[in-house]
Amino acid sequence: MMDAPEYDPDSTDIPGPGQPPSWGIIATVKAPTRDILNFVAHHLSAGAHRIYLYLDDGDPVTAKALKGHKQLKVVETGAEWWAKRKGRPDKHQARQVMNARHACNRNPECDWLIHIDVDEFLVGDVSAALDAVPVTCLAARVRPIEALAEDPAHPTAPATCFKGFHVDQKARQAAAARAYPTWGQHLSGGFLSHVQGKVFFRAGIGMRVKIHNAYLDDDENPGQVELGDLALCHMHAESWEAWRGRFDYRLDKGSYRAELRAPVWRNQGGLTLHELFTGLMETEGEAGLRAFYDEVCLATPDTQARLEAEGLLRRIDLGLDAKRLAQFPGT
Repeated sequence: MMDAPEYDPDSTDIPGPGQPPSWGIIATVKAPTRDILNFVAHHLSAGAHRIYLYLDDGDPVTAKALKGHKQLKVVETGAEWWAKRKGRPDKHQARQVMNARHACNRNPECDWLIHIDVDEFLVGDVSAALDAVPVTCLAARVRPIEALAEDPAHPTAPATCFKGFHVDQKARQAAAARAYPTWGQHLSGGFLSHVQGKVFFRAGIGMRVKIHNAYLDDDENPGQVELGDLALCHMHAESWEAWRGRFDYRLDKGSYRAELRAPVWRNQGGLTLHELFTGLMETEGEAGLRAFYDEVCLATPDTQARLEAEGLLRRIDLGLDAKRLAQFPGT
């Protein structure tokens, strides 16, 4: 493999005004074919120039559905793939990082790349946001907003309600305590997933990407700026059935696992999600877990009102079905 070119902020290869930069996505995905097609179609409609998809455990059905699309690079990471890479890592986080490295080592086919998950959807004018960053910026962060499940008694469809958060830590925790009076003190901004967001990074200059950060040699997120005009819509708990179905895995190996570090508000009585959920299951069982979900994850009128009072409520119609049918007719 050739060495990556040295970064030159004065290079004419970096698009200037009137030349919107191209961007692409890297994703390791394991989901129903429909969900993967929704993810791909949404980002193609948003202007993605390339999407590098790594199908975890293979997935010939999805591969066939995606076959032939000129803007997609699809890899089935089955047994043969991992046999050439000293075996398949047990943790999906390690597989994500290895697949991202593989994508980054390709000849760059766009100006910027970002590594996101199949349940994350970029919203906003991505090219315009990237075009506005200074040439010294090699990494640009997009913050998440987390989906609330629709309350069947008070539907908001076709829009989905999303909760945001304050970047300032003190303001974030104060707002969470008001918006989620029972459990807010244990949740970063009321979120069950990450609040770090994900980073766009300039392609083709040797950047090394991890889940939430990118590095040039030992420099983390060099020149980082916040892309405040964009949002990363995270469909972390789109229904009780979906959330409960993933709960045990997340508690054991995913975003609620025990090894994650304690919250910065630990000295104020805050628990890790692993501590919170294991304690809740031990004391209140399934009923306690459902009560938690109803307060934190469900778009009830009360929760919407509390979030709106904090300026943290977003209503967005992603239009996934229409986008999927436009990009993949007949699905």
